[in-house]
Amino acid sequence: MKYFTVGQDSSSGYTGTIDGSHKWILPGVDSCPACKSTWGDNSKAYPSVDLTPVASLADFEEPRAEPIEEYERMRELVRPLLPPGPLLEPGTTLGPLVGRAQGRFGQLASSYPWWLLVQHEALEKLQSEGLRGLKGCRTQLRFRQRNSPELLELELLPTGRLHSDCLPPNRQPPCPRCGYVDITLPDDPLLDAPTLPSHLDVFRLEDISTVIVCTERFAKACQRLGLDGVVFHPVPISGPENRAPR
Repeated sequence: MKYFTVGQDSSSGYTGTIDGSHKWILPGVDSCPACKSTWGDNSKAYPSVDLTPVASLADFEEPRAEPIEEYERMRELVRPLLPPGPLLEPGTTLGPLVGRAQGRFGQLASSYPWWLLVQHEALEKLQSEGLRGLKGCRTQLRFRQRNSPELLELELLPTGRLHSDCLPPNRQPPCPRCGYVDITLPDDPLLDAPTLPSHLDVFRLEDISTVIVCTERFAKACQRLGLDGVVFHPVPISGPENRAPR
């Protein structure tokens, strides 16, 4: 199986831009007692999640950092509402994408590296191909133009990791309390084959969740159907027999 990263096609001529954020957010952590880090990462998103059953809903509306005990309390309030096996790190966003949009969008769009939007008709075409794990979530984007597209956000579950061979040998393990890890995308990323999902054709990496990865099946289906707006770059996976062409 070959894999690809997914990114915005800057040469496509599309002018679409989005100024928005997800409706709710978990707080970041203010000075973790274990690692002393203050941090939050909003690149992990669960746009299908409806938090309206939560009594203290207003607590999830403003981005901020809190003591870790408060973050952990709020995390457990929302956990039952999420898909199975979620990663609920500080700063995780929830609910629909809300904001303003303008310009021309392709059939697929990745205005931010960690978002993947798709027009409704394009999603139906992809689902008819039998691709796995495609969940389109309604957005609340306001357009100030006629003939605006219906943009859905694909819910990209965090799974799959980078292989240790492409990471610094002296890196520190994740914090056992808050999960913080100091990691940046290497120049030559290598995916760790045993961690890659067998039930998803598009997902985000667990350890660097700004990176969207898809299978060859997904990339070929988009190309065959003429769905534009993004580009696919091959990325190798561990094991010489499984390396994708560079």
